[in-house]
Amino acid sequence: MAPLADLYQVSMAYGHWRAGRHRAPAAAELFFRRPPFRGSFALGAGLAEGLRGLRAFRFSAADVAYLRSVLPSTTDDAFFDYLATLDASEVTVTAIPEGSVVFARVPFLQVKGPLLVVQLLETTLLCLVNYASLVATNAARFRLLAGPDVKLMEMGLRRAQGPDGALSASKYSYIGGFDCTSNILAGKLYGIPVRGTIAHSFVMSFRSLEEVQPRELPPRDGGDPVDVPALALSWLQQVCDLLQTPPGKANQGELAAFVSYAITFPCDFQGLLDTYCVRRSGLPNFCAVALALHQLGYQAIGVRLDSGDLAQQSKEIRRVLRACGAHFQVPWFGTIPIAVSNDISEQSLEEFTREGSEIDMIGIGTNLVTCPLQPSLGCVYKLVEVNGSPCLKLTEDEEKMTIPGMKTIYRLYDAAGHPFMDLMALEEEPSPSAGQELVIRVLGQLGETTKVIPSTVEPLHRTYFRDGQVCEPLPSLPEVRTHAQVSLNLLSPAHRRLHEPQPYPV
Repeated sequence: MAPLADLYQVSMAYGHWRAGRHRAPAAAELFFRRPPFRGSFALGAGLAEGLRGLRAFRFSAADVAYLRSVLPSTTDDAFFDYLATLDASEVTVTAIPEGSVVFARVPFLQVKGPLLVVQLLETTLLCLVNYASLVATNAARFRLLAGPDVKLMEMGLRRAQGPDGALSASKYSYIGGFDCTSNILAGKLYGIPVRGTIAHSFVMSFRSLEEVQPRELPPRDGGDPVDVPALALSWLQQVCDLLQTPPGKANQGELAAFVSYAITFPCDFQGLLDTYCVRRSGLPNFCAVALALHQLGYQAIGVRLDSGDLAQQSKEIRRVLRACGAHFQVPWFGTIPIAVSNDISEQSLEEFTREGSEIDMIGIGTNLVTCPLQPSLGCVYKLVEVNGSPCLKLTEDEEKMTIPGMKTIYRLYDAAGHPFMDLMALEEEPSPSAGQELVIRVLGQLGETTKVIPSTVEPLHRTYFRDGQVCEPLPSLPEVRTHAQVSLNLLSPAHRRLHEPQPYPV
C-alpha cells in the first residue's frame, strides 16, 4: 500500500531522514475547506478503506527497488534500507465515525505518529477519503430530494471514471442512501442488493411471436403448461378494447419480447415500455402479458421508462394500471411499481416533486457517479503539530490558513435535538458539558466571541487505529448506511436544505 503516494512525499521523507527528524512526533488533520455542492454538509466516507491501507502500509523489496530508480542517484543507500523497515505500528488515528455528517474545517480524521510516516500517509488517505465522501454526499442529496419512500438504484458502471471509480461509486452511494446497484461486482464484493431486467436491445431483437421459444409456462400452483403467446394475444384484445386503442398499433416484436421474458422470469417480469410508443404499444403489451401471468398465478414486478416526460407519463401509466386492475378485478395491478431512468439529475427530481408523479423507483447513473456539479471534494491533509509545538500555515490566501494544535472535536445540540455548532478545542482544554455556558469564537468571525449553552455535547472522534491494528470494531456497510441516514435526519431543516442552506458554525 505504501507506493500509493506522490513522489514529493518520498522526497520530503528523505529530507526528514537526512535531518535526523524523521522520528519526531507529529500530527496531521484531514478536512475540507468548503462544503460541497453549495450545501452545508458532507458525509464522511472512506474511513474503513483508509484503515485497511494503514494496516497494509509497508514498502516491499520491489517498491524499494523502484524508488531507487526514480530518486536521485545521490540518495543515501541507508535511506532505502530504512524504508524497508517502515510500517504504521506507531501511528494512531482518531476519526469521526464513517457515515457521519461532517462540516467544513472540522477534521474528519487525525493522524499521529513519527513525522516521516505521517507525511507519507497524506496522499494515500486523501485518495481513499476524497471521492468516497464526495459521492456519498452526492447520493445523500439525491436521497433527500427523492424522499424516504422512493427506491433509488445506482446504475453508473458504464459512465464512471474507470472500474475503481465505478466500484467506489456503488459502495459509497449505498452509504449515501441508495437502495441497490446494477453493478454485479459491487454486489459480490460488498453485499449491496443488485437489480436489473432488460434493455431496449432485448425488445428490439424480436420481430414476431413466432420467435418465442419456449412458448409454454405451467401455472404457479401446478397443472398443464399453457401457451403464453396465445394467452397474451387474447388479453391484448381485451386491454385494447378497454383503452380504446387499436390492437394493430401494438408492436408484435415488443409483445414477443415481453412474452419471452415473462416465460423466462415469470416471478420477476418487468416491462420496458418506451422502445416504440408507450401509450399505443408498450403499455398495452405489458398489461396483456402481466394479465396473462396473473391468470397463471404470477405477479409482475414493475414497468420502466427511459425517455420522455417521465413524471407525466408515470401519471398516465398509473391511471391505465388502475383502470385495468378495476376492470379485470386484479387489485394489485394498480400498484405495480413504476421505475424511471434517463440521465436523471437533481433538477429532474425537483421537477418530479413540482409536477407530481407516480414514480416508485429511480435509476441514476452519470449525474451520481461523476458528480458533475463538483468533481472533487477538495479534502486537504495538514500538519498541525511537530515535536509538541503547534504548526500554523500563514498565507496570503486567508482560506488556506490552518488551525494549529491537536484538537478534540465536539458536536453541540440544541433542545430540539439538532446539532447547531461543532466545537474545536485544544486537547488539554477541559471538556464542555451540557447546560454549561461556553465562550466561543466562530470561524470566519474570529475577532468576536459568542456565548452558547448546549443541551447535549457529543465528542465526535473515536480512536480507530493504534499499534498497527484497527482497535475499534468497524460497522458493516448497512450499519454505516443507517448511521448516515440518522445523521442527516438529525440536521435542522435550515442546515439540511440543498439550496442556500443556513451556514453551519464551527
